[in-house]
Amino acid sequence: MAVALVAILVRTHHVPVVSIIVFCVLVPSVILHEVSHGWVALQFGDDTAKRAGRLTLNPLAHIDLVGTIIVPIVMTLSGLGAFGWAKPVPVNVSRLRHPRNQSVAVSLAGPAVNLVLVALSWGAYRYLVPASVKLGVLYTGVVTVQPVWAQVIFFVGYVNLILAVFNLIPLPPLDGSAVVERLLPSRLLPGYYRIRPYALILPLLLVLLSSFGSNGGPLGSLFGSVLNWWGHAVGL
Repeated sequence: MAVALVAILVRTHHVPVVSIIVFCVLVPSVILHEVSHGWVALQFGDDTAKRAGRLTLNPLAHIDLVGTIIVPIVMTLSGLGAFGWAKPVPVNVSRLRHPRNQSVAVSLAGPAVNLVLVALSWGAYRYLVPASVKLGVLYTGVVTVQPVWAQVIFFVGYVNLILAVFNLIPLPPLDGSAVVERLLPSRLLPGYYRIRPYALILPLLLVLLSSFGSNGGPLGSLFGSVLNWWGHAVGL
């Protein structure tokens, strides 16, 4: 029923094909991002994610109603770009063999996986998409003039690049905050841990400002810059 509904909406031009592509690329990308955290933690001695049944590619184990369904649909349909998250994979830092150093590797595993997918997408687009298709994009300035398969390759790179860049912002609970925590002297960590819970609202404020602000707010600017850079990187 869901597939039929989507097909009808696309054929009646209520939902553009590109929105469907972005959504379908985003969901598995955020799931791979989360699974990688748990997999790296397991290599370092923490089997919390494994015992919780989260080291699986089954999307049902990772879906967050708001972050994996509602927010991606709203943002892709509104033209603001690709954004979303899955349920965080549980990691017990105290069970890592070397918590302070290995916790950084666990946090950065998610963006690293996204960047690997960006590199694979870049190679596939550069060498599989015909020059005539690229010229068509250059002539019109619109990536949706490409065949659907070429759009999928393009947006795999674009979506994962956004996920990597956004998650490297050094604000809790984003992955980039782990680098800040590691660089802080030990004497400052207790104070940092006290204020960290109050910083969790900051990434959500970025999303809200982008949803209701003019021109997509700060995330709209970020997505636009990433799109321009990615277009140049793949030769458009």
